[in-house]
Amino acid sequence: MRRLKAKISYDGTAFSGYQVQPGERTVQLEIEKVLEVMHKGALVKITASGRTDARVHATGQTIHFDTPLAIPLEKYMKALNVQLPRDIRVHTIEEVPPDFHARYHVSGKRYRYIWDCAPVQSPFRRHYTVETNGVKPNIEAMREAAGAILGEHDFSSFCAANTSVIDKVRTVYALQFEWHGEELHMTIEGNGFLYNMVRIIAGTLWEVGMGKCEAKSIPQVIASKNRNNAGKTAPAHGLYLEKVFYEEGRY
Repeated sequence: MRRLKAKISYDGTAFSGYQVQPGERTVQLEIEKVLEVMHKGALVKITASGRTDARVHATGQTIHFDTPLAIPLEKYMKALNVQLPRDIRVHTIEEVPPDFHARYHVSGKRYRYIWDCAPVQSPFRRHYTVETNGVKPNIEAMREAAGAILGEHDFSSFCAANTSVIDKVRTVYALQFEWHGEELHMTIEGNGFLYNMVRIIAGTLWEVGMGKCEAKSIPQVIASKNRNNAGKTAPAHGLYLEKVFYEEGRY
């Protein structure tokens, strides 16, 4: 038996999220179906760095699974990609120590959020960027507000109200905005993220950019620990899980 770690990407448009759900098409289900075929009917469970919601994309999700097959890694990856649907791809695969865990050994993640600020959105980008109908925000105000989010905070105001997680303290290492043509990209890195945290941060900072709230109000929003004081949750299809970081020695 050997443990394999894989980096995967997926287009979240047609998925009900990453995690298996009864009667729904999910990323986990599609991969496990292929592995079951490769293992001649034996169920092979995969573990990811974390789940993503319906319509959320990933360019750098990490998974691990155990397999008795002695297939060379290059052929293993090819066999997966040949059988997987076109909206999932395996980019790298490697053998790791048996105690490696794709979720428990995560030390941080990077997400990207994209708004399309072109006057007319390309129909080919409609599932991958959030349309603003030509509206462009005050990016300097957004950057000012982002400064208050950096560091260690209790992010209760920036997570879904129904989350079951008790400890809501997280550290945000980096939060940046960049123009790529007429697309505005937000990248955020942290040691962990609560349910909907990135989308609520994106929605809140967008409202700052639109002048609906002031950058100087963000520290008070954080201190309130009240979801009602933050902005709206930004749409799912603008979000990408871009990279997963692991503890030193844990790949």
